[in-house]
Amino acid sequence: WRQARAQACAARWALWITGLPGSGKTTIASRVAEALTASGLEVRVLDLADVRAFIDQAWSPLAEDVAHRALVYAAMRLTEAGVAVIIDATAPARAWRSLARERIARFAEVQLVCPAEVCASRERAVRWRLLGCAHRDVPRRVPDRPDIVLAYERADSPEAVIYTDVEDPWSAADTVLRLAARLTAGANTRVS
Repeated sequence: WRQARAQACAARWALWITGLPGSGKTTIASRVAEALTASGLEVRVLDLADVRAFIDQAWSPLAEDVAHRALVYAAMRLTEAGVAVIIDATAPARAWRSLARERIARFAEVQLVCPAEVCASRERAVRWRLLGCAHRDVPRRVPDRPDIVLAYERADSPEAVIYTDVEDPWSAADTVLRLAARLTAGANTRVS
């Protein structure tokens, strides 16, 4: 019982992987979650696409705000229950990520940086399930409309910045895993 309680206490953290659509959020989140689960840590990935599908209404600025606040609330409740959380969401407004930072005691933000033209190509590859796309076999609901962000606010002081146009997905996932290890240990979360 004590060991299970200690593990639950150690898992009380959330990290938000943010970046433009097509920057690699889902790829990295999936690899990190898989590695953490294999190591015995209970982890949940919260994906904005799932929240949007649940809301299932005409998309508006209000629906966008509700969806992001729902992600923050779900992450907060899961961390309170001792579950590690990875949030996979562009979150173009910095305020949503700041809200998570205010509400969740152990929180980290990972900023993915990638040129817009590379992101657009990757976004099309996922949407059209092109050969060679990392997500072609994932049974995931692809939204009816492209994920386009016109006004994206980069993180002010993220715990990690990953340039996904030059770093391969495995080393990017390793960077996030080091950050997760620091969160689990309750240490300073800056990762280089």
